[in-house]
Amino acid sequence: MSLSSFDEDDILARQRRDWIGAAGRGAIFAIVVIASAYYTGLLDAERLSEGLPALWTLFTEMLPPDFSAWRDWWKPLADTFAMSIAGTALAVLFSLPLGFLAARNTSPHPIVYRLVRTLLNGLRSIPELIMGIVFVAAVGFGALPGVLALGVHSIGMVGKFFAESIEHVDPAPVEAARAAGASPFQVVMHAILPQVMPQMSDVSIYRWEYNFRASTVLGMVGAGGIGFELMASLRIMNYQEVAALLIVVLVMVSLVDGLGALLRQRLA
Repeated sequence: MSLSSFDEDDILARQRRDWIGAAGRGAIFAIVVIASAYYTGLLDAERLSEGLPALWTLFTEMLPPDFSAWRDWWKPLADTFAMSIAGTALAVLFSLPLGFLAARNTSPHPIVYRLVRTLLNGLRSIPELIMGIVFVAAVGFGALPGVLALGVHSIGMVGKFFAESIEHVDPAPVEAARAAGASPFQVVMHAILPQVMPQMSDVSIYRWEYNFRASTVLGMVGAGGIGFELMASLRIMNYQEVAALLIVVLVMVSLVDGLGALLRQRLA
């Protein structure tokens, strides 16, 4: 048997092992998904079928949408919009230095790296809704607890993305700046920031879009905004007004997403 036939057999054997491994991983993934669906009742056809009439009844009660109170929604919408901007700005302000401390190639010490990473993980693990409840209890009702909840929770996510982008910079400009005698601050300003600014801008804009949607939910726990109006309508079971508010939120989310896309194009 020739050498080429040995190579061909080896390649075919590796391909078979790869296919078997992929099939095994796919089977495990499918088992986990099906087991989770069964455990949560997603595969309970009888229960789902019993819920359909209730959903249809609720849907018919929401028609037609009632926009009669639209003049009272301008301020809550402005509050929601301002909350998303202020919360994102707060997150970016703190995430920038924390991102450098949480990146392996810029952190001053491994202990600092681990501590900051743990802090970001902790902030990211607490939902903004829980933070909203905490801050409402701390500073009272209004937009302020919403801003604090959005900002603090976003630090965990934005700081992580900032750190990841810093860790993946091209090391050549950094080494060249250090070889030229640049200080650590100058290395950051002239060798690292120019490389990561596009990614940081994208992350900040995406997070603002997310925070606008999240701010509508925070209003339901007393953090102000259009979510507060939505919760008030739900409490009195005014489903026609709920439908109108949901339409307004959908339109505003679409506008914010479009504005975010435009900003990304301008900053590209």
